Amino acid sequence: MSDKTAFFSKIGNIRIRLHRPLEGKLKTATITRDCGEWYVSYVCEVESQPLPETGSSVGVDVGTTYFCITSDGEFVGNPRYFNSSMKALRVGQRSLSRKKRGSNRRKKAKAAVAKLHRKVARQRLDFHHKTAAKLIRENDLVAHEDLNVSGMGKGNLARSIHDVGWGQFFSLLSQKAASAGRTVIAVDPRYTSQACSKCGHTCRENRVSRSRFVCQSCGHTANADWNAALNILARALPSVQNVEVMRGLRSPVLQGGA
Repeated sequence: MSDKTAFFSKIGNIRIRLHRPLEGKLKTATITRDCGEWYVSYVCEVESQPLPETGSSVGVDVGTTYFCITSDGEFVGNPRYFNSSMKALRVGQRSLSRKKRGSNRRKKAKAAVAKLHRKVARQRLDFHHKTAAKLIRENDLVAHEDLNVSGMGKGNLARSIHDVGWGQFFSLLSQKAASAGRTVIAVDPRYTSQACSKCGHTCRENRVSRSRFVCQSCGHTANADWNAALNILARALPSVQNVEVMRGLRSPVLQGGA
């Protein structure tokens, strides 16, 4: 195989456009057709390349208002790719529904709708790759909630949950961690949004609103999602002493609250 051609048994040489050089030992190649275009996907066996230690650990709380909120106080916006493309998709779907079945115009309209969905999927995947890479690059340990994403995708927020794509993001996070020698821990999500990150008091009334957290015991006030991210990190750290050290390094950050 060269940068311009690839050989496949029973097919022969095929001209290709290689997006990036292959690394490691080539294992398999899969040919697929997507929206009338042909692609070759290579699977290569590569050695892990551990990144230098940073001494940092982070908890990540995911949501639909913000894509994720970290225990360091960083709020990553939710791009909502599907939502922003809904107008174009509605126009495409209506055009498709008016076309006669089996006609060439219907085939073209169907291909146009498929390309819109493909664009949204690619935008989401690119965003997930970049967000996961940043977390892995900056932290030795990344903790997130062990969510039942497939189950959550059947409720009232199904469209928003499918648009944000937590399952794909968590999968990429684990893959990048394995390659970089980092650690990713999925923790029990129960009561992370109702427990106080300062005193541990847990009750439903602590979460005053969607974005505001006020502990009914000690009076601690914070953004609700940031407080949850701190609880997620605390559950992943090996000891209470480490939890207190991590909290002592951070000053309260109030963002997005009313």
